[in-house]
Amino acid sequence: MELSVVIPTHNPDAGRLRRTLQGLRRQTLSTDRWETILIDNASALPVDRAGLADSLPPNLRIIPEPRLGLTAARKRGFTEARGEILVLVDDDNALAADYLEQVLALFAAHARVGALGGKSLPEFSHPVPAWTEEFHGLLALRDLGDQPLLSDGLRQAGAAHNRYPLFAPIGAGMGLRRAAAEAWLRALAVDPRRPPLDRRGEELVSGGDNDIILTLMDAGWEVAYFPQLSLTHLIPDERLSAAYLARLNRAMQKSWMQVLTLHAANPWPALSPAGATVRKLKAWFTYRAWSRPAGSIRWQGACGHFDGRVRSR
Repeated sequence: MELSVVIPTHNPDAGRLRRTLQGLRRQTLSTDRWETILIDNASALPVDRAGLADSLPPNLRIIPEPRLGLTAARKRGFTEARGEILVLVDDDNALAADYLEQVLALFAAHARVGALGGKSLPEFSHPVPAWTEEFHGLLALRDLGDQPLLSDGLRQAGAAHNRYPLFAPIGAGMGLRRAAAEAWLRALAVDPRRPPLDRRGEELVSGGDNDIILTLMDAGWEVAYFPQLSLTHLIPDERLSAAYLARLNRAMQKSWMQVLTLHAANPWPALSPAGATVRKLKAWFTYRAWSRPAGSIRWQGACGHFDGRVRSR
């Protein structure tokens, strides 16, 4: 078994999960070379294999993980996987048919790359308001063009802090070498600060992907974006509401600051609680948070940024 697809899921939408599994059924990679591991992460109703029978990819295992949280689900998936290459797939991602085949070829061609990803393109249920486009990146949507992008180290000569490559893979479709993933598993085992950095039930914190990237780069691996990798991200209407985007932006910006600080990669100085409060008040006026949805979402992101910079005791 060369490759393992790991799908963490918590109370999944049946229609979107079916599309995810159907995308795996269409993969061009020979079925004897890969497996699928679906981690049922403390769902209220267990994932029903029989109800998905018409969509199941080959070599599928459904494994329950009772500890709630994306970190716990990924950890379980990585330890259960038999492949030397791991691919993270969310329960609302439909991979292009050649995705797994391309992942293996790219890792074979780039020996120092420990994690890679590509394009995450949206499929919306309905036409979306133009004002939401600014915030599509919050929804794990990205298209960084048609040229590969590869990192060249975590700390540049003379730099005061580590540098996060902004083209680094996101969790949707991230490919990982097992050796790189094991660096993160080792760090996770000894550092209690890491699990709270990622999703847990309905919480919207989202620092787990960044933690994985910085951990494996600290272990000497590089990361890359390859445009030939493409997936469709299925976006329901409720994720485009102003209220959801505001909550998401605040939680993501806070965890982003916390991850950067954890890895000595934060260029912004720490703040006192009082200093953060003053900056949030100023940002209320800067972004005219009362005037329109976009202003409120930007302001909530600024609040998360300042909260994440508050020095811990």
